[in-house]
Amino acid sequence: MTTLITGAAGYIASHAVRRVLASGHRVVGLDDLSRGNTEAIDAIRRHDQPRDRLTFVEGSIADRALVESVIREHGVTSVLHFAALAYVRESVETPLRYYENNTAGSIALLQACDNAGTVERFIFSSTCATYGEPPAELIPITEDCPQHPINPYGHSKLAFEKVLADYSALRASKTQDGGRPFATAMLRYFNVAGSAPDGVIGEDHDPETHIVPIVLQAALGKRSHISIFGTDHDTPDGTCVRDYIHVEDLVDAHAVVLDSLEPGTPGSERPRVYNLGLGRGVSVREIVDSAKRVTGVDFEVRDAPRHPADPPVLYCDASKITRELGWSPKITDLDEIVRTAWNWMREHPKGYRASVTESANT
Repeated sequence: MTTLITGAAGYIASHAVRRVLASGHRVVGLDDLSRGNTEAIDAIRRHDQPRDRLTFVEGSIADRALVESVIREHGVTSVLHFAALAYVRESVETPLRYYENNTAGSIALLQACDNAGTVERFIFSSTCATYGEPPAELIPITEDCPQHPINPYGHSKLAFEKVLADYSALRASKTQDGGRPFATAMLRYFNVAGSAPDGVIGEDHDPETHIVPIVLQAALGKRSHISIFGTDHDTPDGTCVRDYIHVEDLVDAHAVVLDSLEPGTPGSERPRVYNLGLGRGVSVREIVDSAKRVTGVDFEVRDAPRHPADPPVLYCDASKITRELGWSPKITDLDEIVRTAWNWMREHPKGYRASVTESANT
């Protein structure tokens, strides 16, 4: 199997590259590098030595001609689609950019797959943001929870979910007439954290918006303090509660779902839908306390007003994928999740690029 992984130089997708390579498949990574790090791909090549099983192409999912050419040239039969803009507040400030990239760009990718005619499996990395703010009685959130996004990011992802479902139904009808079979899945995940336990790749965003690396930056002395936005929520310690899944477990789930898809079989006309999370909530205060335990650093923490419309509790019911595929996350201890992130950040305090610069100067 040859798998195209979009956004391959990004945080989550680079971990997926390693996981799919470990399955023995060939990987073609695609990334426009607007937010990805080629150093992640370089690190995989140095450590895992996949030789001719890993190809990287710089380009956009919106470049339909390029993507179609890549699919044809490498005989791509499956796609893991991670490429996306994913900052909620940024999406509110630049909604057209999010629809252009996450919705229109994804449609162009799907058109390229359709034109090439070789792709039989397609997994879309969706998001819990498509659920919006479910009422308390619908938490933990199941896959059949009504989808009512509250920001352009969530809307842009949900729009492509609908496109993919319609396209899947069309492919199923063509299969009955002798067309190439097709199967797809949409994975809605919650908060992602951690880094590869062996330290080969990790999380490097600029600017950083994820809570685990933010608190670890404070432990490294890169921030004078961290602020907890909202300490008066109706939760056990007053801070927001979210569901955190380790990045290695997340990409493992993608690989398991990919292998489970059966194009052309009854039911394959409908996308599989799975929530990915630990199925339990962790508060902001618990993240901070874990970071202090793991690092041994007592950094300053300040209370700050809550963000408007920030729901107090969001976590999922992730039992469906366990029931249907027997998959469940392996790294479930909060301190262990934080520790993998800390180990990578401690070795790469300035991120990927600094490491490459230092290597070049020695």
